[in-house]
Amino acid sequence: MIEKTLQKLGFSTKEIAIYLALIELGTAKAGELAKISSITRTTVYDILDSLLKRGVISSHKKSGTTSYSALEPKRLLTYIDREIEQKTNELSKQKEEIASFLPELVSKQKNWKSKPKVSFFEGEKGVREAYEDTLSAKQGILAYANVQTMHEGLPNFFPQYYKRRADAKVFIKAILTKNKFSEERANRDQQELRTSKFLPEDVNFSPEVNIYNDKVLIASWKEKMAVIIESSEFADFQRAMHEQLWKQLPKHDLK
Repeated sequence: MIEKTLQKLGFSTKEIAIYLALIELGTAKAGELAKISSITRTTVYDILDSLLKRGVISSHKKSGTTSYSALEPKRLLTYIDREIEQKTNELSKQKEEIASFLPELVSKQKNWKSKPKVSFFEGEKGVREAYEDTLSAKQGILAYANVQTMHEGLPNFFPQYYKRRADAKVFIKAILTKNKFSEERANRDQQELRTSKFLPEDVNFSPEVNIYNDKVLIASWKEKMAVIIESSEFADFQRAMHEQLWKQLPKHDLK
């Protein structure tokens, strides 16, 4: 179990062997570690150098001989903190770089932006990415949804999404299937910038459809896939159908 966790942190098999040996021995010389681990002395020196750079062992010389010691195991937490900080800094720099050439990409995009386009997304990350696009809605969102299947499909995503959508002032008109989850959500309509209406109880479905801007998002929570169709003609048609059905459905009474 320890070995697998260290592997996830990026330690090689040989690094793990030397590190755990030092944990048990406390202090040892390179030659001793080579005998215990059956790793050549030259390779052991390379591994010790790598572990020193990771900050999980220390070295000291006495009478011209270098010995190595494992630092307190809690230093692994410090190592993880440094890794998180480094990756965060790298991602921040990448974000800045992308932001700097975004105007150039947008200008190139204008040449084909008016053409209909279909984008496919797969897996939980893909579906989340597709759903994030709805936050760009300029005139709000028209939706068909089953809140139960939404939350089963992405259980940790929607609570944060509802808040971010409300913070972005993106309003939604939702036509929902009638179940406990949908009703609980509808009772939060005011704080989550939403107006909800319910289909008859005998009407049920699991995918979700969002109509916004010139786009239609169709998300399958069970199959973990989504499609965004970017077409003003198709979006206008779906918008008209939603508005006609909306007029026929009764208002939701808060409980």
